[in-house]
Amino acid sequence: MDWKKYAYTFLITAVIFITAIYLSNYFSQKKINEIKNIESRIAVDILASETQFSLLSELSCRDIGSSFLSKELATLGDKLAYTEQNRGSDDPEVLNLKKYYSLLQIKDFLLMQKIKDRCGSVQANNGLSLMYFYSNEGDCEDCEKEGYVLTKLRSDYPELRVYSFDYNLDLSALQTLVSVYNIQNKLPAILINDKVYYGFKSVEDMKVALPSLVELDKQKAKAEAEAEALKSKQATSSDQ
Repeated sequence: MDWKKYAYTFLITAVIFITAIYLSNYFSQKKINEIKNIESRIAVDILASETQFSLLSELSCRDIGSSFLSKELATLGDKLAYTEQNRGSDDPEVLNLKKYYSLLQIKDFLLMQKIKDRCGSVQANNGLSLMYFYSNEGDCEDCEKEGYVLTKLRSDYPELRVYSFDYNLDLSALQTLVSVYNIQNKLPAILINDKVYYGFKSVEDMKVALPSLVELDKQKAKAEAEAEALKSKQATSSDQ
């Protein structure tokens, strides 16, 4: 009877283990498919953006809205981070997706620079961006903390475009970018307006490096104050 009990226990444990593996693989693959679908939409966005830029000579800068460039890069980055945590940073499929994502970010950045050159300060919000270089090889203690800071900034300031790059990714275009801006292997590293900042930077540090964020805070506070004053005025008029 004892061996039957052990056999049943083993069988139940094996079924649970196999089911857990199956569900894990199923949801991981589902996430990969979602990423690929987003990649396809971004690729179309980038192509559309290039076509739009070729028509800029016929357009006024005010006709170029904030939707000129892809809005889904941040979403793709979040999904890639999730997949990387679950499948590992050295997973071949994750590496391929990360390379494609990095190329899309570089393309997006170049398109933004063209808009800035073409339209100057007209599209000020489109020019609010930074590049973040990190490492997943266990040699960057502050990279994870810096990632949380940038996620917070991106949430508080939708106008801010954050380009994130794995410094050690084997991608020629990325290595060219690192070489052009002379990014040293002292991570985390953040590039803002052609100036490189090394080491962990808090939210307040980032606001010092990006004064435009402080201006956005002032604009937001002013808008909230005006809305509150209007609300108070309407309440007073209603009481009368």
